[in-house]
Amino acid sequence: MSQFFQIHPENPQARLIKQAAQVIREGGVIAYPTDCGYSLGCHIGDKAALEKIRTIRRLDDKHNFTLVCKDLSEISTYARFDNTLYRLLKHHTPGPYTFIFNATSEVPRRLMHPKRKTIGIRVPDNKIVQDLLAELGEPIMSSSLILPGETDPMMDPYDIRDTLQHQLDLVIDGGFCGMQPTTVVAMDSEEIKVVRVGAGDPAPFE
Repeated sequence: MSQFFQIHPENPQARLIKQAAQVIREGGVIAYPTDCGYSLGCHIGDKAALEKIRTIRRLDDKHNFTLVCKDLSEISTYARFDNTLYRLLKHHTPGPYTFIFNATSEVPRRLMHPKRKTIGIRVPDNKIVQDLLAELGEPIMSSSLILPGETDPMMDPYDIRDTLQHQLDLVIDGGFCGMQPTTVVAMDSEEIKVVRVGAGDPAPFE
């Protein structure tokens, strides 16, 4: 049975943020709010938690997982990019985008796309996530909470609890947080490519 924390979206309670970070450190899988619906998250190095997320979403081994990072300096530890891309990122983070980069050696192999060795990177514009990342001191391994057969992320934390309470360790209720998934932009080659149009304006990358 999952725990259920109601965390204020603008003034997150520090005590609950600390407890949520501890759940992640101890190998738990959480559902948490972002600026584009709810996501599933776990510790970057926890193989068993990652497999749990794969099972919930029925993902194959070709799925590109995402590292949710707190800022640009954290991104540079896990992704390779030049000064031109850095400037683009600076203008569009935090925000409703997922960027696909070539991964550095800091990224566990199981998180990368097996053939392309890429990783998704995201900096959500959401106070709960920002506080959680600051408390953790490292990225959250993440995947949008889109159930098998659906196209949009889950939006209601009570629905999430009812549906997945036996598969999750914690559900964070951060209120309503957007209906559309992120816009996905591939930056792993010389040509920048919009892979999926979602909540973020694709125009700057086209």
